[in-house]
Parts: sequence; C-alpha cells; structure tokens
Amino acid sequence: MVPDLINIIAPGICCGCGGTLVRNETLICTECYYHLPKTNFHKESGNMVEQMFWGRTKIENATAFYYYTKGSRVQQIIYHLKYKNQKEIGYELGKEFAYSLKGTPYEQTDLIAAVPLHIVKYKKRGYNQSYWIAKGLAEILKKPVEVNNITRKIDSFTQTHKSRYERWENLSDGFFVRNVEPFRNKHILLIDDVITTGATLEACVNTLLSIPGTRISIAVLAIATN
Repeated sequence: MVPDLINIIAPGICCGCGGTLVRNETLICTECYYHLPKTNFHKESGNMVEQMFWGRTKIENATAFYYYTKGSRVQQIIYHLKYKNQKEIGYELGKEFAYSLKGTPYEQTDLIAAVPLHIVKYKKRGYNQSYWIAKGLAEILKKPVEVNNITRKIDSFTQTHKSRYERWENLSDGFFVRNVEPFRNKHILLIDDVITTGATLEACVNTLLSIPGTRISIAVLAIATN
C-alpha cells in the first residue's frame, strides 16, 4: 500500500498540536516546527544553560535547542518522545539541533554520549530517549556515539519534589563508567532531553571529569523555564 493511501486511511497525528499530518509531514507538522521556541543559546556565551553550572562543575560549552514551558508544544512533543514509544522524534529533532550546531565549538567535540536511564526505567520504556537525540546529532555532525558506557545507579524518580541541593546530594555518586579508555583525553558532547535544575547533568559531568584528559560540553533538547 502506498504511503499516501495509508495516510488517507489512517492519517498521522502531530505530536505537538494534535492536528492531522498532511503529505510529507511525519511526527510533527510544519506549523509546529515553525513555532517551536528556539533559544539560539549556541550563539551566546554565558547563556542560561551555561550559568546553571557556574561554580558547580567545569564545562566547556552548554546549550539547549528549545524552551520548555508547561502546556507548550515542546512539552507535548517531549511527552510523546518519552512516554508514547515515539523515539523517532528524538532522532529527527536531534538532526535539526545538529544543523544549528554546524560551524560552532560543539562540532569540534570528539564523540557524543547520552545521559543514561536507570536500568529499571530503561526496561519499562524500552529505549533511552536521550540516546535517540544523540543519534540524530551524530548523523549530521559525523561523530561516533558511545553507547552503554555510562551507567546510572540511581533512578531519577527518587528526585521528585527534592530541592536542587537534595537532587545533587542524591545524585553525587549516581553514575559510573564501564570503560574509561574511549573517553580518555576526549572532548565529549553530553546529551540529555530536558534540563531543569541541572543536578543530573552535573553528576554525570563530574563522573566523566574524573577520567584523565576529558572535557565536556553539553547539549540538551530543551530547558525548562517554569
């Protein structure tokens, strides 16, 4: 059955607005793509994401692609990415993100790694949404992706309703690296889906910085602003 006929019989639904997708649209409609609020932080030294790590840990650069607010299209899209088994959203948005990072210091990194899920959450979900974002970035930036080398020891569910300090304290020893050699003396682009307090990323960064010669830059799909 040809794709157009399939869409007539069972038209796709946009993950951002819930509208019907038309020809040549997949997952997210053209209107939503146009209206998604980009931060352009990759052009701004000392941007909001970088400031979250000042005085907390050492990073080279940090950026977010979109602003995330409650009730927004970005929230709906990430909800489908994380909880509706639509991991391809991460891959497609990862590619879009990568195009904006071409010609910036983020393109000068050596490899890409994603913040891992705790094994319990991974088994329940079946995939790591941050890995799919990383996979999209890697395709356009032509970088290798290090898979399953960073392990998460603490389930983020335990972070719910905790303060920023409590989150940091809870996660301060929350990650470990199986094999340090792929990361030794490398500039790593660390990927996550949404940043809120930055505690999870801070803990992951500190684990990676314990490896000799590592440098870390951060790229997240969205930053929560309320």
